[in-house]
Amino acid sequence: MGMQTVATYRHRIGTVEWRDLVGMRPRDGLVECLHPLPWLAASWGLAAAGLWPLAAAASFMMFLTALRLNHEAIHGNLGFARRTHRIVMHALSAVMLGSNNAVAFNHLRHHRHLGTPEDTEGACGRMTFWQVLREGPRFPLRNHADAWRHGTPALRHRMRIDFALNLAVIAAALVTLHPVLLYHVAAMLVAQCLTALFAVWITHHDCAEDDIARTQRSPLVNFATYNMFLHLEHHLYPAVPVRRLGILAHRIADAAPEVAARERLVFPEVWG
Repeated sequence: MGMQTVATYRHRIGTVEWRDLVGMRPRDGLVECLHPLPWLAASWGLAAAGLWPLAAAASFMMFLTALRLNHEAIHGNLGFARRTHRIVMHALSAVMLGSNNAVAFNHLRHHRHLGTPEDTEGACGRMTFWQVLREGPRFPLRNHADAWRHGTPALRHRMRIDFALNLAVIAAALVTLHPVLLYHVAAMLVAQCLTALFAVWITHHDCAEDDIARTQRSPLVNFATYNMFLHLEHHLYPAVPVRRLGILAHRIADAAPEVAARERLVFPEVWG
């Protein structure tokens, strides 16, 4: 599996127009930046009210939408200058904890070296469900170590900024002992430990050698998950913003219905 597979898959689906979907204006990027904020406010408000299960659900959605925003910043798909994309990643590092610049390094390697030993991020996709659960706490540590070891001095500088922001948030929680801040830190640490499962394994597990990734055909599921499970389409055309992957999926299905019919889904059609 790798770039040859991506090229082969593109050949199988024929000519699909995608370049018209790429352009993003800065105001489009600003809208993307707003997605996590209502969920963050909801999680803090629910935690303050002691409604922990609802707060956890809101935190999950906040982390999901923050992953989407970070993912767009990694690929430069927000319509901003490169420096502004990096600022977005720094800000998200403070909220999500961990270094999103390290995540960027490994995610871009995932695209370049899909399914190879150099694909640190995608390795979890080749595990069983129970293996990936056990791997969960090690996954972010391994990704950060690989980015630090193999990255450039400039990347390590950006990672230091991310770590300083992490420490500032954790210190604020420990010094003030504010229950909402303590809850947020705990929720983000749990989310980081589950990232291997719901951000990698769920879209790559049990794929055949000539498969790239799973996708999702349910409009309801895609709406609820902010298009994050249209992962095959993303690997084929990573320059297309996530918000437009649904359009791309329809074009692929129209161009090659026999190929689309054999695609592996994240969730079965009965989910919507």
